[in-house]
Amino acid sequence: MACFVVPAVEAVAVTAAYLAAKKHEQKISAPKLANGNDAPKAEANITWSKRLSWLMGLLWGGVLLLAFEHFWHGEVVPFPPFLTAMADPEDTAEMLHEMATVGVSMAISVTAFWGIICAAAQAKLASVKKALSQEV
Repeated sequence: MACFVVPAVEAVAVTAAYLAAKKHEQKISAPKLANGNDAPKAEANITWSKRLSWLMGLLWGGVLLLAFEHFWHGEVVPFPPFLTAMADPEDTAEMLHEMATVGVSMAISVTAFWGIICAAAQAKLASVKKALSQEV
């Protein structure tokens, strides 16, 4: 019914964190040309904004697909109350239970999968750096 709402809330929070991280990274890496310094040398690294963009993609993609699926089955409608379960108090309790169980478990599993992706990417980057340092 509304299980996609929980990952949607997480996606909004991750988007805000992504924008803040991106702004912070741009501020740090901006060259200080006024002082006559050269631009900082680029280092192979996976930034937090890049990692958060992966999580954003996973969350927003899932939210959009689930919202469309619920719309297709008539559980979400384009007029108030938008969620058909909110029209009846008994259905509302069932909807909140689904959000607390299915929605939270989906959000946790997507975030855990993202953590595995980040760990694998970091391990691959470390192995490439090690191989490059041994060649030189």
